[in-house]
Amino acid sequence: MSLNTENAELFYIYDSHCPWSYASTVLVEKILSAFPAISFRAMHIGYYDGDNKVSPTTITAVGEFSNVPFGSNYVDTLNYTKDSTLAANLMAWVQNKSAKSAFELLTKLQHAHFILGNELADKESVIDIIDELKLSPPAKCLQSNKLTKDAEFAIHDIIEIQELIGTQAIPAMLLAYNESLVLLNHNLYLENPDAIVEAVKVELNSLSSKS
Repeated sequence: MSLNTENAELFYIYDSHCPWSYASTVLVEKILSAFPAISFRAMHIGYYDGDNKVSPTTITAVGEFSNVPFGSNYVDTLNYTKDSTLAANLMAWVQNKSAKSAFELLTKLQHAHFILGNELADKESVIDIIDELKLSPPAKCLQSNKLTKDAEFAIHDIIEIQELIGTQAIPAMLLAYNESLVLLNHNLYLENPDAIVEAVKVELNSLSSKS
């Protein structure tokens, strides 16, 4: 009997400027490709607010545990503080208005940031991506001076989920099926992303049997 994934949803708590989130997005891609009927909900936490940096130690660790590349232009920006406010605004908007475009937008933003060194801090830095995906976000989503209401609501939802699962660590991947919810240990699969597909299949079978 084939696995029914129509009632399944993948929640992804992340920050667009977080290197570990960048590595974990590869796992999301594997899941969505293997189970196209699963609904995807991208939840940007807005951790990087212009006051914090990414350490070279973090980049080294991500490189040891995953296969994602970092461009030299990005590595050159590690001395600068990171601000993901604009990306949080844009991702909250696309999740609400055009959810089917959320994952592709996220991957393009991460490529621009971690490969090309694009800080994603103003309209000019994201306009090419927006035009490529034929999106029409309002001007308030293309600012980095404050979070939009949609982005704030998304963060409130994340806080509620974090209380439920008992951790504030990011990234976090959760698989929901009807009323059941399970936290996926993404760290187990960073070195071998394909392995998460079988793990999700096992969890879906288990969750569906409880429904």
